[in-house]
Amino acid sequence: MDNRPSRHRHVRIRSSRCEPPGQRRLPRREIGGALVRIGLLTEGGYPYVSGDARLWCDRLVRGLGQHEFDIYAFSRSERQEDGGWTPLPSQVSRVRTAPLWTVEDDGPVHGRRARRRFAEAYGELAVALCTAPEPGSPRSAPGPAGPEADRFGSALCALAELARDTGGLVGSLRSETAVRALERACRGPRALRMARAARVPELLDVAAHIECALRPLSLDWYEDDGLGSVDLCHATTGGAAALAGLLAGYFNGVPLLVTEYGVQLRAHYLQAPDGAPSVRALLASLHRRLAAEVYRRAACITPGNAHARRWQERCGADRSKLRTVYPGMDASRFTDVGESADCADPRTLVWVGRVEPSKDLISLLHAFAEIRKEEPKARLRIVGAAEGADGTVYLGHCRALAAQLFPDEAEGVHDVGDNPVSFEEIGGPEMPDLAEAYAAGAVVVLSSVVEGLPISLVEAMFCGRATVSTDVGAVVEVIGGTGLVVPPRNPRALAEACIALLRDPKRRERLGAAARARALELFTVEQNVAAFHGIYLEVVSHTPVRRVLVDDAGEPLPFGTPAEAHLPGRWTEVRTTAGRPRWASPPGGGTAPVRATGPVKEPVPTAEGAR
Repeated sequence: MDNRPSRHRHVRIRSSRCEPPGQRRLPRREIGGALVRIGLLTEGGYPYVSGDARLWCDRLVRGLGQHEFDIYAFSRSERQEDGGWTPLPSQVSRVRTAPLWTVEDDGPVHGRRARRRFAEAYGELAVALCTAPEPGSPRSAPGPAGPEADRFGSALCALAELARDTGGLVGSLRSETAVRALERACRGPRALRMARAARVPELLDVAAHIECALRPLSLDWYEDDGLGSVDLCHATTGGAAALAGLLAGYFNGVPLLVTEYGVQLRAHYLQAPDGAPSVRALLASLHRRLAAEVYRRAACITPGNAHARRWQERCGADRSKLRTVYPGMDASRFTDVGESADCADPRTLVWVGRVEPSKDLISLLHAFAEIRKEEPKARLRIVGAAEGADGTVYLGHCRALAAQLFPDEAEGVHDVGDNPVSFEEIGGPEMPDLAEAYAAGAVVVLSSVVEGLPISLVEAMFCGRATVSTDVGAVVEVIGGTGLVVPPRNPRALAEACIALLRDPKRRERLGAAARARALELFTVEQNVAAFHGIYLEVVSHTPVRRVLVDDAGEPLPFGTPAEAHLPGRWTEVRTTAGRPRWASPPGGGTAPVRATGPVKEPVPTAEGAR
């Protein structure tokens, strides 16, 4: 059966609305026993077969079978959409998708009154983006606060109201009106210094980026039968997904939970496109303002590590809203390797990951040249594939450098054989699966210069391997003293740490056992699912109730919701004549400040170890 969502053509940017393959959509009142109905907001990942955070989201949804999920997904490319969906569990009742990579058309043509409303709101937005900090304020702090933050939030709400009233803003956000508003803001008395010299072509580029970032405003997801019907929005990343949750809260009062394992603002800084300084300055301001607004409005924020948490606090997140929840990974695939103390070759170093410049394999190869001088029988196995043109070029540079550093063994350097350096991929005859890659050596090395949460390190810890890593991102937090850490871009220090472990098998064994114990305590699927289950119940229990309980005939059930349900704290058990709670929208549509639920368990404690 074809898993791909159907594409509907609408004048407005309407999402495709489709059901999980092989399942039927259940009317709301036929679904019994679900504690919370969650709108899961994703960008470039789940439920598509390829993309970011796909496995994490799938494990979360499957692990919370007592809840019901509606998935709202943004796709990043046509290729991703053509790849189809991963098989979905029964608790997924609906999937709606929208593209970020294209728009069908410019949407409806606005009348004079709508154009005037747009000009006023967009003008306020442009001024908030272009305005420099007040004299005496800390310019280095990216989290905007004060009048400009309020101005940005108010302008965003005004644009959202206009988009809902008129059917979309795609054409307006790319119009001459938008460009002229940006130009006036850049010429203002308190405009950013780098934005003052912006020319029309640069402003056109900025307007296009703003339209893409604000595309969720033009979607049809915020009606009573969409995100207005869920109890909680869970954005699995910042950016467009979090903005959609922000709008659901604005229109329908739905609380927003934001999870970031890699902070979107940090990713923007690292991947900012080449361009004029004015373009980079304005886009950086846009993403700062959006991140701060999301953090300000979210009911709860769950960073995946302390590194992400520090970024969020610096961007304006309230510490009282932050709950560190480590990502959940499948440890079972590494059990055999982790419980065995043996390794294929005690003189072998292993590097596992995606081949790209940020992984700094160049420094690793130079470090290995130093290692070979002290340990002539040492070997290095680089396991991973290159993605994209940049990755392919970088892999070529690494192969050429390996041939240059080890000229006597350059012939056949791509094969394992007797060569000191090998470049391999998972799935080959020598490396059938990921666990075998970690089992192939005694020490796992990470040489990155940029890293968020190092997944390869966690996998190596599950396998009970000693590690040598560079001090970047959340590396120190992940290993917690169970491995050696050296400065980045320092081949000599990297070589010395690797030599120390290669020469001391008892130390490797102690570090590997401690690493496996730490990984099983903090980074399993079970701890992740339990943490989010507790957070879901906690957030919803502090949110005003919005629906009424109905009987089998669909009529409101008098006194079905106890008065205690309006108060923060534990929910009260509700009994119905049918023995189960049933849900419905309030008479006359819209939302109502009433909700009733079935018995709810005590919230499971969240992962507070790194709070």
